[in-house]
Amino acid sequence: MAKTRTTLTIDEEVLRAVKVRAARTGKGESEVIEEAVRRDLGFHLLERLWARNDMAEDEAMSLAIEAQQAARKNADR
Repeated sequence: MAKTRTTLTIDEEVLRAVKVRAARTGKGESEVIEEAVRRDLGFHLLERLWARNDMAEDEAMSLAIEAQQAARKNADR
């Protein structure tokens, strides 16, 4: 998968937590951040649906978006 370099501004406490997680898991900070973003966006659900291979891609995407919206509603509570 192609990677793109980007710059972001995040809270110091969040960055500190990223550094701790990276050190504890032996991963790079970028990898920790990407995994967290993928989790929040529901990529793991989409990948599981695609792995089943019995659902059309547009149906899987629709289901993943629905799951993402539900997760956001729960986070806002």
